[in-house]
Amino acid sequence: MNEKMLRETALAMVAPGKGLLAADESTATIAKRFEKIGVENIEPNRQAYRDMLFTTPGFEQYTSGVILFEETLFQKSLAGQAFPELLASKGVIPGIKVDKGAKPLAAGGPEETVTEGLDGLRERLEKYYAAGARFAKWRAVLTIGDGTPSDNAIRTNAHALARYAALCQEANIVPIVEPEVLMDADNTIQVCEQVTDRVLAEVFDELYRQNVVLEGIVLKPNMVVSGAKCPTQAGVQEVAERTLKVLTRRVPGAVPGIAFLSGGQSDELATAHLDAMNKIGNLPWKLTFSYGRALQAAALKAWGGKNVDAGKLAHLHRAKMNGLAALGQWDKKLEKAA
Repeated sequence: MNEKMLRETALAMVAPGKGLLAADESTATIAKRFEKIGVENIEPNRQAYRDMLFTTPGFEQYTSGVILFEETLFQKSLAGQAFPELLASKGVIPGIKVDKGAKPLAAGGPEETVTEGLDGLRERLEKYYAAGARFAKWRAVLTIGDGTPSDNAIRTNAHALARYAALCQEANIVPIVEPEVLMDADNTIQVCEQVTDRVLAEVFDELYRQNVVLEGIVLKPNMVVSGAKCPTQAGVQEVAERTLKVLTRRVPGAVPGIAFLSGGQSDELATAHLDAMNKIGNLPWKLTFSYGRALQAAALKAWGGKNVDAGKLAHLHRAKMNGLAALGQWDKKLEKAA
């Protein structure tokens, strides 16, 4: 393990005014998104879509790295250059999703899952590093419900996250540690705060037990928000304050940065929440974004399978808005102007 390399990569991933583009949708997930715009889910179309995103002029000003699906890591651009090489040539760090998805947890509560993919991971990481990947992502999913998430679900997922992180660092790949408390239920923001607190406490206990170097990770948590079905939705400032309250309690200052997931928030709301937290400031770690839908939804719709220039403009706009939010310099007026 090269700790210096890991620290340098992690810091580069959370560089001021930059964040991560999560373009690691599985084949099944991107099929649902393509269906909405009438695009067939075949490899040439997936390649063309990712090519549109990665060749957007200027997106590298606001993008430190891109999380790739395994298929994409080994694909080439439409111009014939390997995608990892294309990204690296722009100063954008290639990364890779390495988990195999969330599966039902044995003896767990209803809808509780554990993320799989540890078998053979050491060998896969060697292959990914050789292909150019310098960071990885593993997503654990925790569901709020009647009696959930259980202590069993939290512990099991935290243990798997830490095992994954240790294997990544062994391979000189920075692990993104992603424990996501879903926002799909009808819970209040207070419940989300309590659950997120429990989850992060267990995750960092496991990282410590398994000797993960905190200076060489990036945390990708959910924000503390009201459940999507909750009749009372917390405002932007409350979300920012409650999220930072949990993070300052549970995340050691040794962690270089926190790159939030958007978790189903609208494009603009995800930007507003990140901006509000950075405006509060005085934090021990960098706060930035690692968004999928919140960066891609507008670009996907504008592209529609054929309008490449429109897709690139939409992508660049959202990347710029989130880059400003990562500095605490975003303003809603900038959205209206665009």
